[in-house]
Amino acid sequence: MSESFYVTTPIYYVNDVPHIGHAYTTIAADVAARYHRLCGHQTHFLTGTDEHGQKVMRAAEERGLDPRAWCDRIVPDWVALWKRLGISNDDFIRTTDERHETRAQAFWQELFERGDVYLGRYEGPYCVACEDFYKAKDLVDGACPIHGRPVETLSEENYFFRLSKYSDWLLGDYYARTPAPVAPAARLNEVASAVRLGLEDISFSRTSFSWGIPLPWDSKHVMYVWLEALLNYVTAIDYPDGEAFRTLWPGVNLIGKDILRQHAITWPAMCHAAGIEPPALVFAHGWLLVGGEKMSKCNLTGIHPDELVAVFGVDAVRYYFMRDIAFGQDGSFSWESLLARYNSELANGLGNLASRVLAMIASSFDGRVPDPGGHAGEAERGLEETAARAVDAYSDAMGRFAVHEALEAVDSVVRRANGYLVETSPWKLKDPPERGRLGAVLWSAAETLRIVALHLAPFMPEACARLWESLGVPEPLGAQRLPDAARWGGLAPGAATRRGAPLFPRVEP
Repeated sequence: MSESFYVTTPIYYVNDVPHIGHAYTTIAADVAARYHRLCGHQTHFLTGTDEHGQKVMRAAEERGLDPRAWCDRIVPDWVALWKRLGISNDDFIRTTDERHETRAQAFWQELFERGDVYLGRYEGPYCVACEDFYKAKDLVDGACPIHGRPVETLSEENYFFRLSKYSDWLLGDYYARTPAPVAPAARLNEVASAVRLGLEDISFSRTSFSWGIPLPWDSKHVMYVWLEALLNYVTAIDYPDGEAFRTLWPGVNLIGKDILRQHAITWPAMCHAAGIEPPALVFAHGWLLVGGEKMSKCNLTGIHPDELVAVFGVDAVRYYFMRDIAFGQDGSFSWESLLARYNSELANGLGNLASRVLAMIASSFDGRVPDPGGHAGEAERGLEETAARAVDAYSDAMGRFAVHEALEAVDSVVRRANGYLVETSPWKLKDPPERGRLGAVLWSAAETLRIVALHLAPFMPEACARLWESLGVPEPLGAQRLPDAARWGGLAPGAATRRGAPLFPRVEP
């Protein structure tokens, strides 16, 4: 991996409050950022809000507000939610920020001067919910294929970006790179097939409304929201010549699959046209489904994350979405699956393991981590080997954004450790001659908890910080660095442990 890691979420439309579909993407990006910090990489994590365009303008009008007033009212809700969910973003960009507007104008001025923008006329279907243009053949019964809502017919003078000019570059250069710049592989095949079918130049400006960034060479036009919003990934890091841009770009754009075409076709072509590197990776995860339908504010299937957090807590919600759904594929959310995962893996699994180990250290060793001495045997070596295999599998999975596989690897260690306690039965080792053996068993179990806490920290930062402190490790969790910190034997005998409240109290149906 490179020494720097720059990850972004899509910037979210502020036409309404967030739902767990938005949280899903943002938690995934946060997990990636926290993991790379844990590896010691220079990490920068960006999220933000997309505030221009017709959809936002209409949302404001419905509430009797001008667009800027509406954005200023609702953006704090998004910022506050990310804070409640433990999102560790380094920056938050609004497309109404001056830094974005001036740099977006500079970007398109560059393309205009290079001859990649020309004046024309657009006429055809347009979905306001997507803020996207469609061809008649792409509609489903005359409706948007994403939102299922009737589209509008748009006819106006527009400037166009010469997207068709870059078909050969996309196919012959960008998509052919190793490692692949679009993932999972099915998404790369999808965009490559779309490009082979032929690209058309794309409308780049609007004149039917004014809520947008004016074109620097023709103020009657405002930038089409998609081709403006994509630029946030570079305007936030001081494009074109700032130190952050030189250090961090190109980065990883983490998105939902419904906006793949814009990010994996239009956006790289825009970058190449401007003479800058395209994104290093566009990773498109699947949809979060409720009742078989994509979670959506438009379809009234949005669930606010606070509803889940109130019952299960922040860490459990973060864990569930990264664990229960194969990242990159569609996945269904239900309260029943969340409850089952919480009770089986967190309450009965990790929580029970931590409670038992800390309780036995408290009662048998006055709360001090015992010295294993020379009493470790075959069972302890087996536990160590299980942890080592899981650490390798975790590292490999995180490098591929297979966060669900990384969590499966950690859970395998928790399951083995709970089985290990049953097999060794430390509660039976009460006689003085068995004290050395008891120390070896409890040290091994506690060391397993240390390694588990280290690797679950990107997913459940609050709970893992509590567990880390309970184990008495003197160095803070945030100061640990993988892979060195994951080596077996890091838990110092004699450290003062502390029993606290259960990490994950069982939740009844």
